[in-house]
Amino acid sequence: QVQLVESGGGLVQPGGSLRLSCTASGLISDYWVLGWFRQAPGKEREGVSCLSSSDGFTHYADSVKGRFTISRDNAKSTVYLRMDNLKPEDTAVYYCASHFFCSDLIPFYAVIPDVGYWGQGAQVTVSS
Repeated sequence: QVQLVESGGGLVQPGGSLRLSCTASGLISDYWVLGWFRQAPGKEREGVSCLSSSDGFTHYADSVKGRFTISRDNAKSTVYLRMDNLKPEDTAVYYCASHFFCSDLIPFYAVIPDVGYWGQGAQVTVSS
């Protein structure tokens, strides 16, 4: 059974930064895909970013390109999301996810139904 544990959410002012962490346990392969999705109140869940451990491939939603950076620590089965220049519209619950197809050829909304595992979510609030 795969478990995903997120940490690092909180309240930050516009223009500020936060870093989310997601540590996976129960992975049976050294090669994995981990990523982040978010859901704002009253809105559908949307993809933010994903990373493949096998080759370091990364993919970002257009709304966060240039502001968010996903990275990994393979030895710890951990993926990080560094969020800079945060905007009020980034306010959402951020969910770590695993076991899905990470590709710039497939839109995030198309993979959401096939995500294998979800974390419990971390609240990120951007407000002055």
